[in-house]
This record gives sequence, structure tokens and C-alpha cells, in this order.
Amino acid sequence: MKTLFLPLAVATLMLTGCNTSSSEGDSAPMSFEPRINPTDVVRGDAPELAALGSHETGVTTLTVVNENQIDLASSSEDDLATYDRSLTLEVWYPAEAVSDEVADRTSTAITRDAETLATLRGRAARDATPLYSEGPFPLILVSHGYPGNRYLMSHFGENLSSKGFVVVAIDHMESTYSDQTVFASTLLNRSLDQNFVLGEMAQLSNDNASKFSGLIDTNNAGIIGYSMGGYGAINTVGGGLSEGATALPFGTATQMGQLSQRQLSDPEYQASVDARFKAAIAIGPWGNQVGMWDAAGLANIDVPVMVIGGSVDDVSNYEGGIKPLYQGLSGIDKYLLTFQNANHNAAAPMAAPQEVYATGDGFDHYADAVWDNTRMNNITQHFATAFFEQYLKGEDRSAYFDLIPLAQDGDEEAGTTWKGFKQRDAVGLEFEFELK
Repeated sequence: MKTLFLPLAVATLMLTGCNTSSSEGDSAPMSFEPRINPTDVVRGDAPELAALGSHETGVTTLTVVNENQIDLASSSEDDLATYDRSLTLEVWYPAEAVSDEVADRTSTAITRDAETLATLRGRAARDATPLYSEGPFPLILVSHGYPGNRYLMSHFGENLSSKGFVVVAIDHMESTYSDQTVFASTLLNRSLDQNFVLGEMAQLSNDNASKFSGLIDTNNAGIIGYSMGGYGAINTVGGGLSEGATALPFGTATQMGQLSQRQLSDPEYQASVDARFKAAIAIGPWGNQVGMWDAAGLANIDVPVMVIGGSVDDVSNYEGGIKPLYQGLSGIDKYLLTFQNANHNAAAPMAAPQEVYATGDGFDHYADAVWDNTRMNNITQHFATAFFEQYLKGEDRSAYFDLIPLAQDGDEEAGTTWKGFKQRDAVGLEFEFELK
């Protein structure tokens, strides 16, 4: 039996609670209660737009099935097997208020070891009535890494839904903690899943009998993808794979050959790029460091992209993959946010659940050696809010992007502090941008 030891300050907070008002100099109102595994925390040093929005929120679970897809795990050189891909979705949305006496604000999530269950608690009330009167709301898809699941970035669902977005996080079959299989399946299916879910949410919004009837504006959709989700997001919005991608050593010749349908040279790929996707955020996107794209593939993207990464990412390779991906984008509004000295877990995963602390299994899957998860999440929520309000809602958030390169070089008197940040809190961050 393992014993869980908590720092005295944490133990005191859990026993006594804390003052939730913001101290002098804080940028955004704090939201914190002494709860285990909260997914909606806004720290006192969070930048302005990380603050929760005015909408009450709901959350529900759906399953959609994409029939007759290629089953790479079961295929051979002589026979391409097919199967139905079942995708579980977690949907956060603006909702009618539900009293705490009756609201269920919890979710049960499988963690990295594929066995330990964690109880997450947020602001959203399960199965609450959607806020039909103020819809439709733009759609944001959230796509996890390999492996991961739909709860890994649940903080985005909690935060962005409170600001008038419908947020749909996908369990990518054969890429979750519970069912991960051959890597080639993720390479082929990640973008296919994203496109399919967009279509399914459009059908639900157009179906008068659906709970989401009229609620979702799928003509203004965005994606947040982390790691392999970022790979998929880049491919989904027009980053066609290179000619050499099918020869890379990530599966059998038969498996990798199927990636040809996601190559820039394939006319059917070009036709599959869905104009309803208006913007993408790629966090630690995997693939550029191994040649998944070339200059032509990245130049084919024609929607705004924000790339986010840790400067010492050793999975997607910041200097050899993430930053060159940003540099290869052209003719669009593009942004690069860098967390100095952060590794691959920068910005995306929720904080490791307490159940993971208790077992010790999979902690490094969530945590960074330098940065606090909630701190990174709040910073990313700030930029995601500005980005999607700008490009999905048409609001002018340009001042939040017109920033000097190094946050710590700002000067409040000179007016060069990053907008939305207090100068003492704007450290360890770099920002680049280029407008079309």
C-alpha cells in the first residue's frame, strides 16, 4: 500500500478552503475550491482572458459511429479489413442554470495506466438543458495525443464553453489509454475522425429531434489538437502529407501505404479539406520532425493557425519540428507561443489527478518538470479565447496578439507589457506572429 503525502500548504487548503477573491495585482479572478481534481481552476496569476465566462455550462456524453473504415490493425498485404469506428465524445456547451443541490458536476476518467479511475469535478452540470435562446454557438473540437482520452484536456471544455462555444472532445479509437493499438491507425484516422465528428455535430444541430438542435454553428468550427491531435489538426485544415510520408517506419508497408489518401497529391484529400474549419491550434504537434510535411504541404493551409510548444520538447522536437512547422506556414495569420524550458506536456494536459499521485503510475504523462499544469492551462486558455473569438466569432482581439517577443522584456510604463498579463506574471514566455 502506498501512502500519499501532501505538502503542508496543499493539505491546509484541502482542509480549510481558501479565499477565492483575487489579490491586488492579479490579472483574472481566481476560481478555486478545496476539491479533488478540479478542471475549471483559474489561478490568481492567470492572464485576463483565462477567467471563466458568463455562461452556465452543461456536459454530456455521446457516441458516434463511422462505418466501414479501414482496420489497419487487422489488415494484411493481401487483405484490407474494414470495421466500424466507434467514437465517444464529451460535449461541453452553454446551458441553463442547474442548482448545486441537483447538479452532477463530476466525470469519471480512465488515467494513463489504463486501470486507475479518477473523479474529475468541474463547473458543467451533466446533461443540463442547453441554452437554446442564445445559440447557435461556434464549435471547437479537442483532439488528444497518443495515447490519451477525451478528458485529458477537459479544462478547455469547461473554460471555453462558459464563453459561448460548444466544445467536443473525442475519444480516438485505438489511440486511447484503454485501446491503443498500431500507431499507423492513429496516423491514418486522426484527421478522418476530426472531419467525421464535424459532420456528425452538424447533423445533430440540424435535427429537430436532437438535444443540440439549433445549438451549434458548425460553419464556424475550430480545432485544438495536442501532439497526435495537433498532427491531425494540421492535416485536417490543409496540411497534406508529403510524398515521403508513406515510406516512414511507423508501420508495415500496407499500413503506411494507406496514408496516401492524406497526401497533398491526392485529389480526394484536397476535396476533403472542409471549409467549415476556420482556425486551428496545434499544441506540440507531432510529425514535422520526421518529414510528415514538406514546404508545399504546409503552404497549402489557408486558415489561421496558432502553434504552441515547449522549448525543450523532446517528443515533437521543438527546434527540429514545432518551430519549423510554424515557420513553414505562409499567407495566413499565424502565431507561435513558446513556454521556455517546458517539455512535451506544455499547455495541454490537465494536472495529474490525485489518484495518479496515489499510484505513481503515469505521473510524467501529465506533468512538466518546470511548469505547473494549471498555470500553463490558464495561459493557453487566455490565448485560445482570444484566438477563437477573433476567428470564429469575428470579435477584434488583435491587441492580445500584438506582443513583443519576450514577455519578461515588457515595461508597464512604456506600455509594452503583454496585454492581459501583469508584468510580474509575464515570464518564461515567447511569442511570434505574422499576419497575412
